[in-house]
Amino acid sequence: MSSIKYKNVYILDSYSIAGKNEIKGSIKSYDRIIDDYYFDTNTFEDAEVKMQSIAVDNVIKKNKLEDKINLIVAGELSNQLAISNSTMSKYKIPYLGCYSACASFNESLIILANMLDCKKIKYGISLTSSHINVAERQFRYPIEYGAPKIKRSTLTATGSVAVVLTNQKTNIKLTSSTIGEVVDYGISDALNMGAVMAPAAATTLMNHLSDLKIDPSYYDLIITGDLGRVGSKLFIEILKANNIKLNNYIDAGSLLFKEEDFDISGSSGPVALPLVIFNKILKNTKYKKILLLATGSLHSTTLVNQKKTIPAISHAISLEVEDDLS
Repeated sequence: MSSIKYKNVYILDSYSIAGKNEIKGSIKSYDRIIDDYYFDTNTFEDAEVKMQSIAVDNVIKKNKLEDKINLIVAGELSNQLAISNSTMSKYKIPYLGCYSACASFNESLIILANMLDCKKIKYGISLTSSHINVAERQFRYPIEYGAPKIKRSTLTATGSVAVVLTNQKTNIKLTSSTIGEVVDYGISDALNMGAVMAPAAATTLMNHLSDLKIDPSYYDLIITGDLGRVGSKLFIEILKANNIKLNNYIDAGSLLFKEEDFDISGSSGPVALPLVIFNKILKNTKYKKILLLATGSLHSTTLVNQKKTIPAISHAISLEVEDDLS
């Protein structure tokens, strides 16, 4: 059984930074918006570090948590987690780096939830980010190269989100998680990450429903991280083949970068899901029970160039909103 139920894990607060592409969709307001990808620094990597630092500083200061954070768990897309490591070098706070590609946000929540539920810590911060010019250069082509985007590909979201978890009761409860399995359907096309990740998302959802003995209708909303429009269709088809029909499903990457604004499959990056969750979904009072399926394509440029197939993973987190957020 890969699913875990929690009794006393709650979300206290969050802080979100987003770039200029991220306000073209249905979300027009974030805690902070940057329109310069250098963010008044010398490099794109420095800009991503700055975004992370601002997100962490704000959730700590706003909630008066100076000297109270027991652990920060961070994950993003840079090689060797260089961005998170650089950010955390400025803080005297215990730190764990985690990597599940674009599923890293949910992995960090799972780590903190387990620490909180067994009462080893009282406050923790989940931190993630991505930057279009950092990730595109690492996994695809530098933006300056001018390589055209094909319809099935995605574009990396820019932003950072820091989330405070606690064992003190709030109106947003983290009720369970399902740790994903690595799934490899034999796809080697790194430009089609939706197809790579869709089987992993379907596997985790089926495991989650089976483990907890619930139906998809239990949730008001099931949301994937960044399958995009191509991956979302495949996700639905895989579930149909397994006699599962969803009437309550959306994809964060598809929502963040709409087709009329971006002639591609959608948005990718570990920050895509939390940007949508904390700046849109949790502000809608009709969603009381929400399942987050973060999705990650576990490829490297080295293995892609060796024509290897690409494994993927998806981790699930369920949230329950107990009161009106407003």
